[in-house]
Amino acid sequence: MNEPLSPAAARERAPGSLPVLVTGGAGFLGSHLCEELLRRGHFVLCLDNLLTGSLGNVEHLLGNERFRFLRHDVTEPLSLRVSAIYNLACAASPPQYQRDPLHTIKTSVLGALNLLALAQENDAPIFHASTSEIYGDPAVHPQTEAYWGHANSWGPRACYDEGKRCAETLFYEHIRQNGVDARLARIFNTYGPRMSPADGRVVSNFVVQALTNADITLYGDGSQTRSFCFVSDLVEGFLRLMALDRAPAGPVNLGNPMEITVGELAERVVAMTGSRARIVYRPLPQDDPRQRCPDITQAGSLLGWRPTVTLDEGLALTIRHFDARLSAPDLLMAAE
Repeated sequence: MNEPLSPAAARERAPGSLPVLVTGGAGFLGSHLCEELLRRGHFVLCLDNLLTGSLGNVEHLLGNERFRFLRHDVTEPLSLRVSAIYNLACAASPPQYQRDPLHTIKTSVLGALNLLALAQENDAPIFHASTSEIYGDPAVHPQTEAYWGHANSWGPRACYDEGKRCAETLFYEHIRQNGVDARLARIFNTYGPRMSPADGRVVSNFVVQALTNADITLYGDGSQTRSFCFVSDLVEGFLRLMALDRAPAGPVNLGNPMEITVGELAERVVAMTGSRARIVYRPLPQDDPRQRCPDITQAGSLLGWRPTVTLDEGLALTIRHFDARLSAPDLLMAAE
């Protein structure tokens, strides 16, 4: 099993085997990206501070000779030799990013500055995971990349929303002023295996509650809509964006445009799990978006990309994953 790699050791890697750096690599999305990069033959350096990520997500990769793990916080500068950078570092669910709002902002802003400096140092392309939260509670539907958004700059979600908005500004100023090769994706709701049971987002909440026959908590009246993209489809979008010969002029939406109400999602999860759980209603949290659905026209024309995994297919895989984790308490604790 490979030992964690020190920054000094990472700098000394042979030029012919310079790794792709994935920050937030032990998280839900990052671990799937690391796995796919390895499958495609890359050397991968997975960097994570493990505040919300888990070594359990990448434990199966530690025996791979082309994989190394480095514990580091992107709010601190770093100097590494890398061939490309994927920046996925930042808590993404409201319970997680609201736990330490100042650190959330620093992760988006200082993390962006540190990784942009690293990209310049290595003359390396950099991918940045932005978010549909840029659009706030949108007044335009579906949301195109040209929409400026309708976000609250001082509410409980602002540490994430505004941090990500500032990060986008930093990336585009570095593109214009310093010639950095940067590609930005605005990610819409994503789900799949390796989500934390304590993640706090709607799919993981509903599945865990249904499997344990606990009350399924539905915030608001259930009429608010979301569109859910399975993780493998999203990762394919990341890789296609980075594979372009030239970076797009602006960010690209990545998500599934098939819209469903949160109430319908709860009923579908209950039916698919055979749960005895009952649905209970709670007040809608402040600034929770009423509608969220991507316009992926640009992703289709630039990347030839659109999701291929249906909601039923993805939910079945996700339910199977959570069922296994909930049946093995030692595995559950190791992955938290």
